[in-house]
Amino acid sequence: MPRKDSESAPPQHLPGHPLPGVSYRPETRQRLVPHDVDGKTRLVKEDYTVMVPAPPRDWDQAVTTAVTAVAALLVTVAVVWSVASIGDLLARAVVAPIAYLAACAFALAWVSCMALEWLARYDAARAAGPRTAGNWALVADMAAVATHGYIEEALYVGLAGAAVSAVAKKMWSTVMSHQSRPLPARTATWLQDEEADIAARLALGARTRHLARLQIQAAVYAPAAPPALPQDTGQDTAGQLSPTVRSAVRAVLATLPDVSHDDVLGHLDKLGLDYDETAVLAALDNEQDSQDSRSEAGPTPLFPPTQTVTESVRTALSSGVRDKDSVVSYVHKIHGSGVPRATIVRLFNRELEKTA
Repeated sequence: MPRKDSESAPPQHLPGHPLPGVSYRPETRQRLVPHDVDGKTRLVKEDYTVMVPAPPRDWDQAVTTAVTAVAALLVTVAVVWSVASIGDLLARAVVAPIAYLAACAFALAWVSCMALEWLARYDAARAAGPRTAGNWALVADMAAVATHGYIEEALYVGLAGAAVSAVAKKMWSTVMSHQSRPLPARTATWLQDEEADIAARLALGARTRHLARLQIQAAVYAPAAPPALPQDTGQDTAGQLSPTVRSAVRAVLATLPDVSHDDVLGHLDKLGLDYDETAVLAALDNEQDSQDSRSEAGPTPLFPPTQTVTESVRTALSSGVRDKDSVVSYVHKIHGSGVPRATIVRLFNRELEKTA
């Protein structure tokens, strides 16, 4: 049978008998109850009211709140009095708006120092600085207020006004001292270390962002200089030959003009040199291209070519030519028939593998 809604049910109280002299207050809570519609049951939320004991009034907190409000009121009165007195004093030399704005600096200085002292209430060493600065700012404020009374031939009024600032600051310092709780030495040390770690992370993030901005500015306004040539260590870097290996390759080619690529690599192994095989093969191809382009055999072209044999083969392949004989004929037209067919075929096969 479907459960009837209990929205109009009377308030309930917690289990147990009400305690004498204890006041109760209603509290709305939620619970899940089954609800059936057309034979389909679901759990739905339902509000219900219970009577819970009301906590007694915290008179200590009420008194603390009232005293804090009084201290804040005294600080406000002191600030207003100081601004009025010092502003009237400075207005003798400058226009009134500027004079009263400058007068705000005297009062707001020691008020701001009190705020910083409150924020550092758990660290006595950090709180000492704002406290000292606030005392000096208060002395300057009181001196200016007293000077205004003296000039107005009412020194007693100036002294009384200066005393208002002193009383307000002392009152607020007393409230802060009452509400602050000293920490044990070990807990204070732990807290300082934790704050130092967090501050270090924040500083590192800020400096990292600053360095990133500098890098962007340097990339835009001061491009990096070309890298210096590496020193000859006798070893190859990625894709490049060291001067030692390059000299050895040229010496082998000069001694054995018809040597194969594998024989050149074998001679380098016998010499005990560390080399990049891909870089050596590329250098051998370039040397072969240079020798082929300098060859005097056969008729020469009408105009000297502006590219190597390898570049001519690449040009033919990029134009869609895939016939080997057509590529050989194209290269001979550019570089002359003195270029060996075997060289063109080898370069053709190598470049065709790269484009595959």
